[in-house]
Amino acid sequence: MITMTDPAWRPSPRAKQLWAINAALIWLPLFIAQIVWAVIVDEWTTWPHVAVFAVSVVLAALDIVVTPIWRYRVHRWEITDAAVYTRTGWFNQERRIAPISRVQTVDTERGPIDRLLGLSTVTVTTASSAGAVKITALDKDVADKTVAQLTDIAGRTLGDAT
Repeated sequence: MITMTDPAWRPSPRAKQLWAINAALIWLPLFIAQIVWAVIVDEWTTWPHVAVFAVSVVLAALDIVVTPIWRYRVHRWEITDAAVYTRTGWFNQERRIAPISRVQTVDTERGPIDRLLGLSTVTVTTASSAGAVKITALDKDVADKTVAQLTDIAGRTLGDAT
């Protein structure tokens, strides 16, 4: 009988910065729209402007400060000779297990903010209708080693990945 344990490894500590920056970039257009609204109407201190701005500030602060810390506590990943394991989410948590015999491709992705922070995302595509397994916010060297390890394990594993 196989005992299910949680994956052992966390993303890079810089994952919290990545997630905070991404959240801030999502909130930025809303704050710009509120400033434009206040300038056009020319009533900065009326209750609708103040109320919408106050609620936006609270929600943005939660999303930018609290959510990355919470996500970092939850996100885990691990690779064994048998499978790739991930646990993700912050509100809705998801555990994914992809058997090595089902691995079709292993890719590395680095967006502009990832590159700025020295991070990468490893995507393991499998023969699954659930889609690829992503290991996000890894240090670049850890991602490179992970890709090499997965490629080696998958090459030694019998299976047709379908």
